[in-house]
Amino acid sequence: MKKGIFITFEGPDGSGKTTVSKGVYNKCLEMGIDVIYTREPGGIEIAEEIRKIILDPKNVTMDSKTEALLYAASRRQHLVEKVKPALDEGKIVLCDRFVDSSLAYQGCGRHLGIDEVWSINNFAIEGFMPTKTIYLDISAEEGLKRIESREFKDRLDQETTQFHIDVQQGYKQIVEKFKDRMVIVDASKTVDEVIDEATKRVLEIIHAQG
Repeated sequence: MKKGIFITFEGPDGSGKTTVSKGVYNKCLEMGIDVIYTREPGGIEIAEEIRKIILDPKNVTMDSKTEALLYAASRRQHLVEKVKPALDEGKIVLCDRFVDSSLAYQGCGRHLGIDEVWSINNFAIEGFMPTKTIYLDISAEEGLKRIESREFKDRLDQETTQFHIDVQQGYKQIVEKFKDRMVIVDASKTVDEVIDEATKRVLEIIHAQG
């Protein structure tokens, strides 16, 4: 049986991860590619329940380390219950966010440290990493502008401007640290252009894995 392919989508808030990843998924389906779509935090029942706690705007007293641990717990369950079984069946898995998000948001946005957050998550994922990551690159200014236009803002959307700037800087470090895995897509273009470019890149990854 052929090996599965795990492709994640990353980028700061406002980069369009969900819209783009779902758009790529739909285009793959139209082409008859055997692909599944999932997200973090979430993707399966237990992880979705954890997601509600993490993102609920009323949970303003949540400690930063508690937040990091909840993300890691959600990630572990999602990985063992959904991602790995699909990959073992040779499927292509597209995932909206994975461990890079924790390194950027909790490691840098919350100032817990990339190495410290990596340690927490490595316990959860046991060194398991994506085949490739589509990184949606956008300036902090443009990303914040897009967040402001949202009708509903979750707990992280409502964070300070400085938090989002710190996350953006964190992602720059992570893209450099894992540059062999990263495929950078300019997310400042129109939605259709970004989806088309991301789809092209995903098809290249699939063909390269052959």
